[in-house]
Amino acid sequence: MSAIETPEAEPASVDRLRMSYEEYKHWQHEGGLTEWIDGEIHIYVPPTILHQRIAAFLLFLLQGFVRLHRLGEVLAAPVTMRVLPGGTAREPDLFFLASEHHDRLTDTELNGPADLAVEIVSDESVSRDKDDKLYEYQAGSVREYWIIDPRPNRKRADFFVLDQNGMYQPVPVADGVYHSMVLPKFWLKVDWLWAEEPNPLTALAEVVGVDQLIKAIQSVA
Repeated sequence: MSAIETPEAEPASVDRLRMSYEEYKHWQHEGGLTEWIDGEIHIYVPPTILHQRIAAFLLFLLQGFVRLHRLGEVLAAPVTMRVLPGGTAREPDLFFLASEHHDRLTDTELNGPADLAVEIVSDESVSRDKDDKLYEYQAGSVREYWIIDPRPNRKRADFFVLDQNGMYQPVPVADGVYHSMVLPKFWLKVDWLWAEEPNPLTALAEVVGVDQLIKAIQSVA
């Protein structure tokens, strides 16, 4: 896709409640994704099984790689990220925070941008992930942004990195493999995302090498 593409329409969020951000931080909700946007809580429908499978695969793969190379931390939703002070409170499906930026992470949220954010598209999140969050993450200097769309007949993965002017530029996928700009030596076969039962352990061994993975396992055994 181009750097900015107009997404198709999507269903509205399930519900909205007005409250301050401080009230939101202490608000209790069970089930479904919530985000704080312009003084309103947006409550979304729970994720699909397909969404969760891809999220679990990427979490295992990214956490394994990051831990092996001691690069920082990978966390999954629900963790609030506010890329700009006083701005929208989002909950990326996954994000990577480099060790040198660990001071942005509190006991309850990420105050400031992640180095890499990943969103997995569902029917109700199309414009939110491909439009709203793209602009917000760009403005907040999230250095790399992945948009994974696993929906039937739409399987697509788009990757963006900030250029020297702070604008997202799409990164081409060569021969079905994406090489991360933020995670040195990390690469991803896009077809792994569409597998019926993606195996994160096999994928991690392929990315880092079987010998290195075995050594890492033995060192903590």
